[in-house]
Amino acid sequence: MRRLVRLGWVIPVLVAASPATASQGVSADLDRIARIDDSGPRLNAVVTINPDARKMEEAARKVRGPLAGRTLLIKDNIETADPMATTAGSLALKDNVTGRDAPLVARLRSAGVVILGKTNLSEWANIRSSASSSGWSAVGGQTKNPHALDRSPCGSSSGSGAAVAAGLAWGAIGTETDGSITCPASVNGIVGFKPTVGMVSRTHVVPISHSQDTAGPMTRSVRDAALLMNALVGSDPQDAATAEADRRKVDFSAGLETASLNGVRIAVLRKQAGAHPGVVTLFDNALADLARAGARLVEIDYSPPPEMGRDELTVLLFELREDLGAYLRSLPGEPPVRSLADVIAFNKANGAELRWFGQDTFEQAEATTDRAAYETARANSLRLAGAEGIDRLLKENDVAFLVAPTAGPAWPIDLVTGDHFLDVGAGSLAAIAGYPHLSVPMGAVEGLPVGLSIMGAKWDDARVLKAGAAYERARSVAVPTPRLKRWGE
Repeated sequence: MRRLVRLGWVIPVLVAASPATASQGVSADLDRIARIDDSGPRLNAVVTINPDARKMEEAARKVRGPLAGRTLLIKDNIETADPMATTAGSLALKDNVTGRDAPLVARLRSAGVVILGKTNLSEWANIRSSASSSGWSAVGGQTKNPHALDRSPCGSSSGSGAAVAAGLAWGAIGTETDGSITCPASVNGIVGFKPTVGMVSRTHVVPISHSQDTAGPMTRSVRDAALLMNALVGSDPQDAATAEADRRKVDFSAGLETASLNGVRIAVLRKQAGAHPGVVTLFDNALADLARAGARLVEIDYSPPPEMGRDELTVLLFELREDLGAYLRSLPGEPPVRSLADVIAFNKANGAELRWFGQDTFEQAEATTDRAAYETARANSLRLAGAEGIDRLLKENDVAFLVAPTAGPAWPIDLVTGDHFLDVGAGSLAAIAGYPHLSVPMGAVEGLPVGLSIMGAKWDDARVLKAGAAYERARSVAVPTPRLKRWGE
C-alpha cells in the first residue's frame, strides 16, 4: 500500500488474486495492483500510481479511437507531466517531478490513453553495474516474475513486462538499448516491440545511448502493440534521429488480421537457439508453425564477430557519460546530480544504492573519453550489425526476416551474484543496428515463458508486426498464464 498512500490513494487490499485479465478500467486496475503488486504475491512492478488517473479516464470519454480509455503504465525513466517523479530507479532522482511530458507521452495522451502510473526498472536501465540483478532499483526494490515469483523478470523494462503479464494495466511502455524490451517480454510471456531507432522520440527520457535507445510497446498481443505504435511514432524537432519518422509512419495495425506468411522466406538463426533442450524444442515447434503457415524457412550459419560487442560497449560507455550528463543538466529545479560523476559520488555517499552491487560500469563510462576511439567503435559496430549483419543476411539469403529464440527461460533472482543469462538469442544485432525487433510468446519451458524473435530491415516495422501477427495466429503451443507462485509450487 505504500505507493498508493504516499500519493493520496486509499485502496482496500483484498486477499485473493485472480489470473491476469484484460484491463477493465482505472478502478479495476488499481484494485488489482493493490491485491497482487502491493500485497499478496507483491510483484513490485508498479512504483507510483498517477493521482490524476481518474481525471484522465473521465477526459478519455471525449476522445475517439482504439486507445481511448486504455490504461497504460510508463517505465520510470520516461517523464510525464503528471505529479509523479521520474527516477530511473535512483534515489538521486526520487524527487524529480519535472512537469514535462516526453513527446511520446504527449502523443499517447492525445490518443486518449490513461497514464495509470510508473513501473519499476533495473536502476539506470541496467547500465550501472556488470553484476546487477534485473528488476532491482533502490527506489522500487526487486520486481518479481509473475510466472515464478522467485525468478527474474529480466531487464531493464522489467516492471513493464511483469505488470502487463499480471494484468495490472492494458499495456505498458518500455525502453531498450539492447534487450531491455524484448527480454522482459520473452520471460514474462508477453509481446514486446523494439521499433527502428528514430521512429519514437527520446526527448525527456533518461538516456544511455542516442545511437541505440528507443521506447516501445509491451502488450498482450501484436495488435495491441501495433495500436500503440500508431500513437507513439512521429518526428520530434528535439530528437534529430526522428527526422524521418513522420514520413515512415503508417497504420501499423492495418492488415494484421489477414497478414500471411505464405511464400515468405525467413532465415533461421539456428546457432542462436543455444543448447538448452527445452528452448530448442520450443523453437522447433515455432518453426513448424511458421512452415504450416506457408513460410519458407532457410537455415543459416551465423556467428556474430566478437568485435561487434566489444565496440558496442565502447559506444555505450562514451554516450552514457555525455548523454546522461546532458539530460541531468536539462532538469528543472535543483536535483542533487547534474553529471555522471555526480551520480557516482551520490551512490558512494548513500549505502542503500550500493547494498547489493556496485557501479563499475558507471566508473568505466566516466573514464571513457577518447572521442576518436568512440567514433571508430560506433562506425565498426554499426557496420557489423547493419550493413554486414542484418542487411547482408537478408540479402544473401533472399529472406524478409530473421528468427531466433529471444532469450532463455527466467533464472532465479540472485541479488548476491547478479543475473545468469543463457547464451540464447540474437537481439544485439537489431539493437546495435537500430532495426526493428519483435518478441512474441512461443510457449514455455517448465512453466517459464520463452519468446520468438522476429527481426527485419531498418524502417520495416510494419512488416515485422504483420509477421508477428501471422505467427501469433499460427502458434500451436499454449502460452502459459501467470501463476503468481514461486517456481515449482
